[in-house]
Amino acid sequence: MIEKEDAKKVAEVIGNNLIGVSHDASNFQKLPDSFWGYFARGHDKKGTFGVILTYSENEQDVDDLIKNYEEWVAKNKNEKSE
Repeated sequence: MIEKEDAKKVAEVIGNNLIGVSHDASNFQKLPDSFWGYFARGHDKKGTFGVILTYSENEQDVDDLIKNYEEWVAKNKNEKSE
């Protein structure tokens, strides 16, 4: 479980990164209107973390992406524990 100071730092880095992205409209010019995603990577005292932000006009796209990620996590978690 992530400790509260690490969680604070993660939220701070994500927020600052997204604020920086939002200040430049050109970051969004080539995004398709119906579906897009954004990935940010950072680190805290204990290791690395990533954030995936996605948008879709079709709810199923987002549900499928989350499902695929959860399956990937489960598979990789099992491989590491073997």
